[in-house]
Amino acid sequence: MPQSPSDPAALAGPLSRPAGAKERATMEDVARLAGVSLKSVSRVVNREPHVSDTLRAKVEAAIAALAFVPDAAARSLAGSRTFIVGLLFDNPSPNYTIKIQSGVYRACVEQQYHLRIDNIASDLPRAEVEAQLDAIVRNSRCDGFILTPPLTDNVQVLAFLERRGVRYARIAPNSELGRSPCVAIDDAAAGALVARHLWALGHRRLGVVTGPPLHRAGDRRRTGFLAAIRQFDPDLVVAEADGLFSFESGIAAGMDLLARDPRPTAIFATNDDSAAGVMVACARAGLRVPHDISLCGFDDSWVAKSVWPYLTTIYQPIEEMGYAAASLLLDRGETGDRQVMLDFHLVERDSLAPPP
Repeated sequence: MPQSPSDPAALAGPLSRPAGAKERATMEDVARLAGVSLKSVSRVVNREPHVSDTLRAKVEAAIAALAFVPDAAARSLAGSRTFIVGLLFDNPSPNYTIKIQSGVYRACVEQQYHLRIDNIASDLPRAEVEAQLDAIVRNSRCDGFILTPPLTDNVQVLAFLERRGVRYARIAPNSELGRSPCVAIDDAAAGALVARHLWALGHRRLGVVTGPPLHRAGDRRRTGFLAAIRQFDPDLVVAEADGLFSFESGIAAGMDLLARDPRPTAIFATNDDSAAGVMVACARAGLRVPHDISLCGFDDSWVAKSVWPYLTTIYQPIEEMGYAAASLLLDRGETGDRQVMLDFHLVERDSLAPPP
């Protein structure tokens, strides 16, 4: 029995390329072959929500038959979008920025978007921060932005984008989680995991290298670490030194902690860059890792295996966080305040041992 024209299986069947078709097919060609309007083709190409399975099947079959490749400029005119995503940074760690870029770029390629990357100095006076934002929004014409720490918790940045009606998604926010789509890990739980591991090894003299003051994720790691130690011994004092998530700040913080009396037998640095700096400070002080002092980092970046001994660290799925944040931003459906939590785990290498 012949299939009904409304049968999706029939509509999705193979179509043959019309004789004499142009080398490069257009959206008009797709619409003509599928027997639908140009607007319908645009809705399918732009992945808009609420498109029926029947319509999608017809258009996708025509696209396949014509080997049609959407033109970014035409898509922009048809959908009032530029098909550009902005990625905003204010982070000193090159490993973190590269991995986030990689994840966001992968999502953009999959959904046929372009990626623009900008840096904002968020520690400047309010007027200067707003001037940076204004220039980026006006000149980039992005459809939306992905914010990375510490911009994710900067209320001035959030309010500015909202006033301009610009969509955004955040990576690792600490506050107002319902304000936008976001993706994160449980940083406090990860810090607690490090504390429990060091305690189980027998360490009772502990040190922490903190993160930048504006970086809330680093503070959550520190808070989780200290809370777990207090559960073991409420009176134990953990030595702390300020770090800025950079190699140089790790050296300074490491020298500070190693000069304390009593000296820590184990140090938790809240990112790998600063942990590598602490390792240099240990070498300068004539201390061997892990024979004389143990060291743990955070991120599982390339830095963790570019030092010797290899660094024990918390694996943070940085690239996956970038990919998930971009996917949330580019979802044209109702993402609302959707939150995506990703997993972490401890990667045990050679920089930890029981205390000497």
